[in-house]
Amino acid sequence: PENVAAAKAMGMAATIFHWGLHPWAIYAVVALALALFSFNKGLPLTMRSVFYPIFGERTWGWPGHVVDILAVFATLFGLATSLGFGAQQANAGLNFVFGIPVSVTAQVILIIGITAVALISVLRGLDGGVKVLSEINMLIAALLLVFVIAAGPTSALISGFFSNIASYAKEIVPLSMPFGREDDGFRQGWTAFYWAWWISWSPFVGMFIARVSRGRTVREFVICVLIIPTIVSVLWMTAFGGTAIEQALTLEGSKVHEYVIASYSPELSLFGMLADLPMASITSFIAIVLVIVFFVTSSDSGSLVIDTITAGGKVDAPVSQRVFWCTFEGLVAIALLLGGGLGALQAMAVSTGFPFTIVLLLACYTIIKGLLDEPR
Repeated sequence: PENVAAAKAMGMAATIFHWGLHPWAIYAVVALALALFSFNKGLPLTMRSVFYPIFGERTWGWPGHVVDILAVFATLFGLATSLGFGAQQANAGLNFVFGIPVSVTAQVILIIGITAVALISVLRGLDGGVKVLSEINMLIAALLLVFVIAAGPTSALISGFFSNIASYAKEIVPLSMPFGREDDGFRQGWTAFYWAWWISWSPFVGMFIARVSRGRTVREFVICVLIIPTIVSVLWMTAFGGTAIEQALTLEGSKVHEYVIASYSPELSLFGMLADLPMASITSFIAIVLVIVFFVTSSDSGSLVIDTITAGGKVDAPVSQRVFWCTFEGLVAIALLLGGGLGALQAMAVSTGFPFTIVLLLACYTIIKGLLDEPR
């Protein structure tokens, strides 16, 4: 029992470690840099503006072009990776609920469908498309979260929320150490991949955060971008992960045990957990819709961000450019899926995220320099 409790605590700590403060800190660096140099310094809302303290007027020459190109490639392939993973999970869910075969063909059709809906959203604009879909997505996610907490082991989840935060605080430094780890495969296959994935998403998420942060103080910005999303992430992981762990440990013949432990199929883990709760067919269908809508909103909003970067910071570029980038994202995801499946998707996220890491490190310096130059 002690070993089980320790393994459970470490498992939740590692999960929150990958989805907690670290990714939101990455997004915060990009968002704060963009907001500072765009709103306070009057520069265009694009990644090259962040490097004005380093390059000066050369920012509008080839050094700035390199920064923007890296941002576009990171965002493009980060989104394509997400589309590929989303198609695989949606396909697994459709197989679980409706018996639709799991195949590359089905996943390609799903990517085409997601891209088509994203195109409609892009054509409708930020308020008529992206905003509406995002609000629908948040409502569905909130309803599913409340259901899992209510239908699952409620008291264990409530106490687990606080114990998981404690485990995360205890293990965050050991988990962050790049050396001296016995399980090097875990570090390379999970942590390194997650960090690269978050970094590849940082221009996309950072620009959206920057656009909605105008008028906030840096203190308010940090609280809203780092603390609140991390707490919500802990709650989400506790509800879904904690329920799945309880099922695997206490429920004989649970679907989670079958899909995750007996035969490692992570794309089915969500549906396996829901299968052992009431109204499984309804909630599984809702979960499929949630996955699809999430990647639709990622695709359409990502297209807007790439379009803004390639248009030199303009937020009202021609719609045809947005259509091009949205379509191109879907084509890249299909190419990666056909070319190498899961391995190709992971490799592309890592290979585009790594060079952008250098951009983020330099952005940390320019943020400090930009804040020090602010009038007191």
